[in-house]
Amino acid sequence: MKYTFSNRLKIGSYVLMAVGAICLVIGFLGAPSTVEEAKEMVAAAHRDGHGGGHGEEASHGTEHEADYMKKSGHTAEADSHGADEAHGGGHDAAHDEHVFHQLQNRPWSALYVAAFFFFMISLGVLAFYAIQRAAQAGWSPLLFRIMEGITSYIVPGGIIVFVILLLSTLHFNHLFTWMDASVVEHDKLLQGKKGYLDPTFFLIRAAIFLGGWIAYRQYSRKLSLAQDKADDNSNFKKNFRISAAFLVFYLISESMMSWDWIMSLDPHWFSTLFGWYVFASMFVSGITTIALITIYLKSKGYLPEVNNSHIHDLAKFMFGISIFWTYLWFSQFMLIWYANIPEEVTYFVTRIEDYKLPFFGMLAMNFIFPLLVLMNSDYKRVNWFVVMAGIVILFGHYMDIFNMVMPATVGENWYLGIPEIGGILFFAGLFIYWVFNALTKEELTPKRNPFIEESRHFHY
Repeated sequence: MKYTFSNRLKIGSYVLMAVGAICLVIGFLGAPSTVEEAKEMVAAAHRDGHGGGHGEEASHGTEHEADYMKKSGHTAEADSHGADEAHGGGHDAAHDEHVFHQLQNRPWSALYVAAFFFFMISLGVLAFYAIQRAAQAGWSPLLFRIMEGITSYIVPGGIIVFVILLLSTLHFNHLFTWMDASVVEHDKLLQGKKGYLDPTFFLIRAAIFLGGWIAYRQYSRKLSLAQDKADDNSNFKKNFRISAAFLVFYLISESMMSWDWIMSLDPHWFSTLFGWYVFASMFVSGITTIALITIYLKSKGYLPEVNNSHIHDLAKFMFGISIFWTYLWFSQFMLIWYANIPEEVTYFVTRIEDYKLPFFGMLAMNFIFPLLVLMNSDYKRVNWFVVMAGIVILFGHYMDIFNMVMPATVGENWYLGIPEIGGILFFAGLFIYWVFNALTKEELTPKRNPFIEESRHFHY
């Protein structure tokens, strides 16, 4: 049975994109154009009680502020030769410039967080799909067309993220401070990373990652469709081999991507667990999206052979990977916090002091909520219960990306407002349109997969 994209859902996706685009434009138009305008905005925010990370102004500096202090020539050596008054004035000027760049970053950051979040959903599904292919899993072939539909978003989603990265290298924004040569000039640590954190090399790596992910998705999809029309299992075997090889590339490229696109926003900070941590976030988000779309299609009369056992297995993955994500988060946090090395612990100090609500709220949504709601096996078979849990998990992992990006780019001058909402709405609309349009292209149930009968009779 072929899926028909309903007019109501299609119009809904258009409305989301239109409203989201308007909100993003408002966000960009509302960004300050001068340092003085930025100072007025901060003063107004403090009068309204929205400054300093929704509390009193933090006394500690951020890494970006340190970079701009260095850029402005305010090193320890220079300070020792200047008068206190001159230093104070220079410090204020550097701080004002730093805040100006943070406020200019805000709409860019909102755009980037939303773009990366929806892209990582499709990338997480691609990993899950490749694992199912390589493992020759018998329970999941009925869901392959759903996974292929979701992974189709890798093309537009990846291009949009790449364009944002390209604009960053062209200095349309200040998201990545290491792209500013004058900052690197006064920063010995960044000078040591100059060979890797090079804008041209950065874009080349991004192109290789995206090219590899898109090439596998397109080729695997082609083999999957060809298998339906073939007289033998040669296409299935090719898909098995290419999927197993792709997983090696994926694990390497995904880790490097997380270093490049997220961790380098804080170029002085690093974690050896970060690649796995980002993977866990995208993996559980992708599996959750598979579950939500499968349940939606079943509610509309499609996928009659998908039963409660399939939903139960997806919910088990949602639960299990949520615990895996928590394990990685705690492992990273506990070791850094306990060691209390200033260069490392500042990453979490900044987020705990300035981002209390999103930081601890993200923990509750990504760990406590799935633990309490999805632990019971019976609840994993109740569709509305899985949907409720899935929505919370997805929002929790959006906040996870928000916590990774915003403290590094906008500092304490944050709040969930028009540009953030606009980013979510626009990319949600684009994601819905692209994925559900892709689902209309072929039958929703594979015909000649060797394990299709096992999937049809799967019961747990």
